[in-house]
Amino acid sequence: MKISWGWKAGLLYGSFVAMMVTLVVASSRQKIDLVSKDYYKDEIEYQRVIDAGKNQSELSVPLVIRANESMVSVEFPSEFRDKIVRGELYFYSPVNDKWDRKMILVADNNKMAIDRSKLQKTRYIMKINWEVEGKKYYQETAINLN
Repeated sequence: MKISWGWKAGLLYGSFVAMMVTLVVASSRQKIDLVSKDYYKDEIEYQRVIDAGKNQSELSVPLVIRANESMVSVEFPSEFRDKIVRGELYFYSPVNDKWDRKMILVADNNKMAIDRSKLQKTRYIMKINWEVEGKKYYQETAINLN
């Protein structure tokens, strides 16, 4: 049994159309999370983040972030010893917005420890905003908790 070239071209075109329809349906079911629900408001206020990042870059050393099986620890530079550190930690998960965590920064003896049970086993971007004596600081650090 022979198949003519016209049927072969039709089968090739038909399989291409079926593949494209499958890809369109699969991509339309994909969940897409925006970085922030208030994107435009956050963008307008981003100059404050830039200024706080410049303040952080002037420190003697950046924040030291370590993770082990049970804790994530944040250690502040020595120039903040015996000073009140206030701020917040934001664990941003690029994978799923339900895994994002926002925490109040509570430094004890220039360190803060976060229990890993509150976090997922994924890659996070830690966004740390803190203020000492009226001066604001900001640092972003990628951390892998896999």
